[in-house]
Amino acid sequence: MTYVVTDACIRCKYMDCVEVCPVDCFYEGENMLVIHPDECIDCGVCEPECPAEAIIPDTADGAAQWLEHNREFSASWPNITRKKAPPADADEWKGVPNKFPDHFSKKPGS
Repeated sequence: MTYVVTDACIRCKYMDCVEVCPVDCFYEGENMLVIHPDECIDCGVCEPECPAEAIIPDTADGAAQWLEHNREFSASWPNITRKKAPPADADEWKGVPNKFPDHFSKKPGS
């Protein structure tokens, strides 16, 4: 089992999860994070830290599409090991459903 980041992270990108990850398996895109599924040790400490509830186990309903998404983008985005400030409008995007089609960016984070 591994954990994956879903579209609930898009435009929120709080990064509380990054601070607690013992193996630094988070990768940063322009407006979301992903987890490298082969680096994740399944400890689960990141899941309760996410204010947007964007992290789920890969065994959860609907997780399969996010597993592939996390795998694809963790291969090209930069690794992130320290928490940064979330976007100024993160709270406005928290809880907005189905953000992927209209708001996902393939660009890497900075």
